[in-house]
Amino acid sequence: MSKTESEPDSLTKFVETLLVRSLIVLGVLFLVLYFQGKRPSLWMSSSARGADAPLAMRGGDPYIRALMRTISASESNVSNPYSVMYGGERISDLSQHPDRCITISAGPNTGDCTTAAGRYQFITTTWTLRARQYHPSPYGFLVWSRYSFEPEYQDEVVYRWLNDRAEWGADVRQLLKQGRINTVLEMLSGTWTSLGYGIEDNSMSSELPRVYQRVLREELKQTASNSQ
Repeated sequence: MSKTESEPDSLTKFVETLLVRSLIVLGVLFLVLYFQGKRPSLWMSSSARGADAPLAMRGGDPYIRALMRTISASESNVSNPYSVMYGGERISDLSQHPDRCITISAGPNTGDCTTAAGRYQFITTTWTLRARQYHPSPYGFLVWSRYSFEPEYQDEVVYRWLNDRAEWGADVRQLLKQGRINTVLEMLSGTWTSLGYGIEDNSMSSELPRVYQRVLREELKQTASNSQ
Protein backbone atom coordinates (compact mmCIF):
# COMPACT_ATOMS: atom_id res chain seq x y z
CA MET A 1 0.00 0.00 0.00
CA SER A 2 1.30 3.43 -0.91
CA LYS A 3 1.92 6.22 1.58
CA THR A 4 -0.94 8.31 0.20
CA GLU A 5 -3.40 5.43 0.67
CA SER A 6 -2.41 4.77 4.30
CA GLU A 7 -2.62 8.37 5.47
CA PRO A 8 -6.47 8.55 5.44
CA ASP A 9 -6.62 5.30 7.47
CA SER A 10 -4.16 6.67 10.03
CA LEU A 11 -6.14 9.93 10.31
CA THR A 12 -9.41 8.01 10.77
CA LYS A 13 -7.90 5.88 13.53
CA PHE A 14 -6.49 8.98 15.24
CA VAL A 15 -9.92 10.71 15.18
CA GLU A 16 -11.66 7.57 16.46
CA THR A 17 -9.15 7.20 19.29
CA LEU A 18 -9.54 10.86 20.21
CA LEU A 19 -13.34 10.56 20.30
CA VAL A 20 -13.22 7.44 22.48
CA ARG A 21 -10.82 9.09 24.93
CA SER A 22 -12.97 12.23 25.04
CA LEU A 23 -16.07 10.18 25.82
CA ILE A 24 -14.23 8.37 28.61
CA VAL A 25 -13.07 11.68 30.13
CA LEU A 26 -16.60 13.12 29.92
CA GLY A 27 -18.02 9.97 31.52
CA VAL A 28 -15.57 10.16 34.41
CA LEU A 29 -16.30 13.87 34.86
CA PHE A 30 -20.05 13.19 34.92
CA LEU A 31 -19.62 10.50 37.60
CA VAL A 32 -17.48 12.80 39.74
CA LEU A 33 -20.03 15.62 39.51
CA TYR A 34 -22.89 13.19 40.13
CA PHE A 35 -21.43 11.90 43.38
CA GLN A 36 -20.65 15.46 44.46
CA GLY A 37 -24.26 16.39 43.83
CA LYS A 38 -23.36 18.99 41.20
CA ARG A 39 -25.88 17.93 38.61
CA PRO A 40 -27.20 20.71 36.36
CA SER A 41 -30.55 22.16 37.35
CA LEU A 42 -33.37 22.44 34.82
CA TRP A 43 -34.81 25.43 36.67
CA MET A 44 -34.35 28.92 35.28
CA SER A 45 -34.23 31.87 37.65
CA SER A 46 -37.22 34.17 37.70
CA SER A 47 -37.77 37.78 38.68
CA ALA A 48 -41.22 36.85 40.03
CA ARG A 49 -41.59 36.92 43.81
CA GLY A 50 -42.82 34.26 46.24
CA ALA A 51 -46.05 32.66 45.06
CA ASP A 52 -45.71 34.23 41.62
CA ALA A 53 -42.41 32.43 40.98
CA PRO A 54 -43.10 29.18 39.10
CA LEU A 55 -42.17 25.87 40.68
CA ALA A 56 -39.02 24.20 39.40
CA MET A 57 -40.69 20.79 39.72
CA ARG A 58 -42.59 19.53 36.69
CA GLY A 59 -45.98 17.84 37.00
CA GLY A 60 -47.86 16.91 40.14
CA ASP A 61 -51.28 17.68 41.56
CA PRO A 62 -52.36 21.31 40.97
CA TYR A 63 -53.88 21.65 44.47
CA ILE A 64 -50.64 20.68 46.18
CA ARG A 65 -48.60 22.77 43.75
CA ALA A 66 -50.75 25.83 44.57
CA LEU A 67 -50.27 25.17 48.28
CA MET A 68 -46.50 25.05 47.83
CA ARG A 69 -46.53 28.39 46.06
CA THR A 70 -48.72 29.81 48.85
CA ILE A 71 -46.21 28.69 51.49
CA SER A 72 -43.56 30.51 49.50
CA ALA A 73 -45.63 33.72 49.56
CA SER A 74 -45.26 33.80 53.33
CA GLU A 75 -41.87 32.16 53.87
CA SER A 76 -39.83 33.52 50.95
CA ASN A 77 -41.63 36.40 49.27
CA VAL A 78 -38.64 37.42 47.15
CA SER A 79 -37.44 36.87 43.60
CA ASN A 80 -35.53 33.61 43.04
CA PRO A 81 -36.81 32.21 46.36
CA TYR A 82 -34.90 28.91 46.07
CA SER A 83 -31.58 30.60 46.82
CA VAL A 84 -32.56 32.86 49.73
CA MET A 85 -31.50 32.45 53.36
CA TYR A 86 -33.09 34.08 56.39
CA GLY A 87 -32.44 37.80 56.25
CA GLY A 88 -32.10 37.92 52.46
CA GLU A 89 -28.55 36.69 51.91
CA ARG A 90 -28.16 34.38 48.91
CA ILE A 91 -26.88 30.81 48.66
CA SER A 92 -24.05 30.49 46.13
CA ASP A 93 -23.89 26.68 46.15
CA LEU A 94 -27.09 24.62 46.04
CA SER A 95 -25.38 21.24 45.99
CA GLN A 96 -26.48 20.89 49.63
CA HIS A 97 -28.26 22.85 52.36
CA PRO A 98 -26.00 25.81 53.34
CA ASP A 99 -26.36 25.11 57.10
CA ARG A 100 -25.48 28.67 58.12
CA CYS A 101 -26.94 29.97 61.38
CA ILE A 102 -28.02 33.61 61.01
CA THR A 103 -29.14 35.74 63.96
CA ILE A 104 -32.90 36.36 64.08
CA SER A 105 -33.60 40.09 64.12
CA ALA A 106 -37.35 40.23 64.87
CA GLY A 107 -40.23 38.24 66.33
CA PRO A 108 -40.53 35.95 69.35
CA ASN A 109 -37.14 34.30 68.73
CA THR A 110 -35.10 37.51 68.39
CA GLY A 111 -31.46 36.92 69.29
CA ASP A 112 -31.48 33.23 68.48
CA CYS A 113 -30.12 32.03 65.17
CA THR A 114 -31.70 30.09 62.35
CA THR A 115 -30.43 28.02 59.43
CA ALA A 116 -33.63 28.60 57.41
CA ALA A 117 -32.93 28.52 53.69
CA GLY A 118 -34.54 28.01 50.31
CA ARG A 119 -38.05 28.48 48.98
CA TYR A 120 -39.58 26.71 51.98
CA GLN A 121 -37.07 28.04 54.53
CA PHE A 122 -35.93 24.62 55.68
CA ILE A 123 -33.75 24.62 58.78
CA THR A 124 -30.90 22.13 58.50
CA THR A 125 -32.35 19.47 60.81
CA THR A 126 -35.74 19.51 59.10
CA TRP A 127 -34.18 19.35 55.64
CA THR A 128 -31.97 16.41 56.65
CA LEU A 129 -34.91 14.51 58.13
CA ARG A 130 -37.32 15.15 55.27
CA ALA A 131 -34.68 14.64 52.57
CA ARG A 132 -33.96 11.20 54.01
CA GLN A 133 -37.66 10.41 53.67
CA TYR A 134 -38.56 12.06 50.38
CA HIS A 135 -35.52 13.14 48.34
CA PRO A 136 -35.78 11.38 44.95
CA SER A 137 -32.07 11.36 44.14
CA PRO A 138 -29.59 11.32 47.04
CA TYR A 139 -25.91 11.01 46.21
CA GLY A 140 -23.05 9.44 48.10
CA PHE A 141 -23.34 6.11 49.90
CA LEU A 142 -25.30 4.89 52.95
CA VAL A 143 -24.40 7.03 56.01
CA TRP A 144 -22.48 9.37 53.70
CA SER A 145 -25.58 10.16 51.65
CA ARG A 146 -25.98 13.80 50.70
CA TYR A 147 -29.01 15.63 49.36
CA SER A 148 -28.87 18.23 46.63
CA PHE A 149 -30.63 21.49 47.52
CA GLU A 150 -31.24 22.39 43.87
CA PRO A 151 -34.68 23.99 43.23
CA GLU A 152 -36.39 20.91 41.79
CA TYR A 153 -35.32 18.85 44.81
CA GLN A 154 -36.60 21.43 47.30
CA ASP A 155 -39.94 21.14 45.49
CA GLU A 156 -39.90 17.34 45.30
CA VAL A 157 -39.22 16.93 49.01
CA VAL A 158 -42.03 19.32 50.01
CA TYR A 159 -44.45 17.84 47.46
CA ARG A 160 -43.93 14.30 48.74
CA TRP A 161 -44.09 15.46 52.34
CA LEU A 162 -47.41 17.24 51.82
CA ASN A 163 -48.81 14.12 50.14
CA ASP A 164 -47.87 11.87 53.06
CA ARG A 165 -51.09 11.35 55.03
CA ALA A 166 -49.26 9.72 57.92
CA GLU A 167 -47.19 12.86 58.52
CA TRP A 168 -50.17 15.21 58.76
CA GLY A 169 -52.87 12.89 60.05
CA ALA A 170 -55.07 13.94 57.14
CA ASP A 171 -55.26 13.94 53.35
CA VAL A 172 -54.05 17.45 52.54
CA ARG A 173 -55.06 17.18 48.90
CA GLN A 174 -58.63 16.20 49.73
CA LEU A 175 -58.95 19.06 52.23
CA LEU A 176 -57.80 21.46 49.53
CA LYS A 177 -60.24 20.01 46.99
CA GLN A 178 -63.01 20.57 49.57
CA GLY A 179 -62.03 24.24 49.74
CA ARG A 180 -60.66 24.01 53.29
CA ILE A 181 -57.53 26.07 52.74
CA ASN A 182 -57.78 27.73 56.18
CA THR A 183 -57.83 24.29 57.84
CA VAL A 184 -54.75 23.28 55.88
CA LEU A 185 -52.85 26.49 56.66
CA GLU A 186 -53.57 26.04 60.36
CA MET A 187 -52.44 22.41 60.14
CA LEU A 188 -49.15 23.44 58.55
CA SER A 189 -48.49 26.46 60.76
CA GLY A 190 -46.60 24.39 63.30
CA THR A 191 -44.02 23.74 60.59
CA TRP A 192 -44.16 27.05 58.70
CA THR A 193 -44.90 29.54 61.48
CA SER A 194 -45.38 32.52 59.16
CA LEU A 195 -48.62 30.94 57.93
CA GLY A 196 -50.19 32.31 61.12
CA TYR A 197 -52.24 30.49 63.78
CA GLY A 198 -49.20 30.17 66.02
CA ILE A 199 -46.31 32.04 67.58
CA GLU A 200 -45.84 34.44 64.66
CA ASP A 201 -47.20 35.71 61.39
CA ASN A 202 -46.24 38.39 58.88
CA SER A 203 -47.84 40.91 56.55
CA MET A 204 -48.79 38.14 54.10
CA SER A 205 -50.46 35.76 56.56
CA SER A 206 -53.98 37.17 56.29
CA GLU A 207 -53.71 37.26 52.48
CA LEU A 208 -52.75 33.62 52.05
CA PRO A 209 -56.23 32.17 51.35
CA ARG A 210 -56.66 34.70 48.52
CA VAL A 211 -53.15 34.02 47.27
CA TYR A 212 -53.94 30.31 47.23
CA GLN A 213 -57.13 30.76 45.20
CA ARG A 214 -55.30 32.91 42.66
CA VAL A 215 -52.39 30.53 42.09
CA LEU A 216 -54.73 27.52 42.15
CA ARG A 217 -56.55 28.97 39.13
CA GLU A 218 -53.20 29.25 37.38
CA GLU A 219 -52.20 25.70 38.26
CA LEU A 220 -55.55 24.23 37.18
CA LYS A 221 -55.35 26.11 33.91
CA GLN A 222 -51.82 24.86 33.32
CA THR A 223 -52.82 21.28 34.10
CA ALA A 224 -55.75 21.48 31.66
CA SER A 225 -53.46 22.93 29.00
CA ASN A 226 -50.90 20.13 29.47
CA SER A 227 -53.59 17.44 29.16
CA GLN A 228 -54.82 18.69 25.76
